Amino acid sequence: MAKLAISTDNNFFCNYHYPSHQPSIYKTHFRHSHLNIVPSRNRLKFKFSCSIKEKERENVAETEKVLTGLRVDDEEVQVDGTGNGFKKEMGFDWSWPPFKNLPQRYKLIGTTSLAFVICNMDKVNLSIAIIPMSHQFGWNSSVAGLVQSSFFWGYALSQLPGGWLAKVFGGRIVLQVGVLVWSFATALVPLLAGFMPGLVFSRILVGIGEGVSPSAATDLIARHVNTGGRTLTGCIVCLWWFGCWKRHGVPWNAFFQSKAVWAMIYAHFCGSWGHYTCLSWLPTYFSDELNLNLAEAAWVSVLPPLASVFVTSIAAQFADSLISNGVETTVVRKVCQTIAFLSPAACMILSSLDLGLPPWEIVAILTAGLALSSFALSGLYCTHQDISPEYASILLGITNTVGAVPGIVGVALTGYLLDSTHSWGMSLFAPSIFFYLTGTVVWLVFASSKPQNFSKTD
Repeated sequence: MAKLAISTDNNFFCNYHYPSHQPSIYKTHFRHSHLNIVPSRNRLKFKFSCSIKEKERENVAETEKVLTGLRVDDEEVQVDGTGNGFKKEMGFDWSWPPFKNLPQRYKLIGTTSLAFVICNMDKVNLSIAIIPMSHQFGWNSSVAGLVQSSFFWGYALSQLPGGWLAKVFGGRIVLQVGVLVWSFATALVPLLAGFMPGLVFSRILVGIGEGVSPSAATDLIARHVNTGGRTLTGCIVCLWWFGCWKRHGVPWNAFFQSKAVWAMIYAHFCGSWGHYTCLSWLPTYFSDELNLNLAEAAWVSVLPPLASVFVTSIAAQFADSLISNGVETTVVRKVCQTIAFLSPAACMILSSLDLGLPPWEIVAILTAGLALSSFALSGLYCTHQDISPEYASILLGITNTVGAVPGIVGVALTGYLLDSTHSWGMSLFAPSIFFYLTGTVVWLVFASSKPQNFSKTD
């Protein structure tokens, strides 16, 4: 007896029985009287198992009447309600969601990337909104810098706790909590815009929520992604936190005796200075210095991160290709980080000089330089995992804590210098160029990706 079974996401199952003692031919119609309705699982499946058998030549004329059809034998039909038999027979399974059978590491990278898309949206939205807010509330550049830097107060405070939490509870849980905190705090910003203490507090909360995320993501990648694929995918702490870390045996002495760790710390500081000051002040620069309106300044400010998506994919393939071809990992990390530092430095020098360039050429130059700084994702941000997968999240917490200082000091200092000098070249570009160049020297001399067993050296 041949069977055809169809189940849907409704609570019914349609089962058709074709009574026969011989192999039969399915055509394009069924008899209504032979349809039975029984309970089914809440999944969409369409399963059949069949084989086509040649008939003897003397029976060919009889089968020519049926232009289409599949010969189905009773013993070859498997309907088990789970889809396992069908999957083995046909290699196909109609199920939802469509990414159900993707390898876990791809799901991990995809969801983590989505979290950081939202993270960066909430991080930079105030840099656009600060332009009309400054006009509405009468803020000068110093006050605007103070408001924007408040995010980094919370960001710095949460770095080391974030690394410890990721190690103890796992990066997945910490990242989920971080997303909830920064999303809630971002929703408070428009309600508190006219109340300075409340506005500053809400931005501190956003910083705390986002501050734990890099360490959480690093912990996830270090645990679940092998060394060859890592390139595809990241000071202020109270005594209570320090006691918790001490009880869990974090090798602090070994960390701070390593030249490679100090190189990562300074490189992170230098890269963050240029990144955070430009992130906070470029929209205002586009509006005030290049005379773009608010809409144009907002759209232009999106160009560097969009270009970074393209550059990041190139950098990842470039780095992984070099490593797979036998180039030493330390050399690869140094090359990538050097590109990440010297490219924006050169573009900032061109932008700060009075070369008579039209606004859109300056925009293109800055976009290219900041996009190329994404090579750091294949340089500095992979080194934590290279030297110690076990402590990668805590190492990133250390370097990210120091890296958050430019967000606090640099963003506010830029506003103060702008009020004092009225020069974008001196207030925004000159400090960034200095740190990019000195960071390159320190990285080339002291950086290393050789694995280090900190537990045995502490």
